[in-house]
Amino acid sequence: MARERRTSIGGQFAPRRIDMLRSPAYRALSLSARRVLDRLEIELADHGGTDNGNLPCTYQDFVDYGIHREAIYPAIRETVALGFVEVTQQGVAGGPDYRKPTKFRLTYRHARGVRGDGTHEWMKITTDEEAAAVAAAARKERPPKKQNQTYGNRHISVRETYSEPASKGTETSTTTHSTETGGTLDISGRGRSVA
Repeated sequence: MARERRTSIGGQFAPRRIDMLRSPAYRALSLSARRVLDRLEIELADHGGTDNGNLPCTYQDFVDYGIHREAIYPAIRETVALGFVEVTQQGVAGGPDYRKPTKFRLTYRHARGVRGDGTHEWMKITTDEEAAAVAAAARKERPPKKQNQTYGNRHISVRETYSEPASKGTETSTTTHSTETGGTLDISGRGRSVA
């Protein structure tokens, strides 16, 4: 009769070093940041454990895993600032022809081109105070202003920038036939007077 090993695990697993779990950086992680790490470990497992550094994960992947959409950016910033994750390719939102997912590397797992079992940037944070300050600063950072990748920055709505000139009489400004020239509107949505 063969004895079963007590250390065997019946399925895929994601190992984490005990010194990492005890570290000030790990203890400072918010729940959303821990879920980001969990979701990236699942992605690594889905890639057979061999594609660290090229792990695509979209906002929808994180939402489906249970992270509130508005908590995703701060959580990712937090994991990066505390040294657990590296963003290897910044994603782009947009239409199907332009969108790209962000790609990640877990710093505490082996990656192609990296010696040993990872780079472990989380080890650089040595005190609870430092970890708390780094995590808080990362969570407060705001995402960059979104751009339309095809057409550049979006313009302000015409309604927000254009005010109609005062009209004479009971006619509205759209039906007035006055010889006075009112304000005109250029294509960018900025009001302009014509003399």
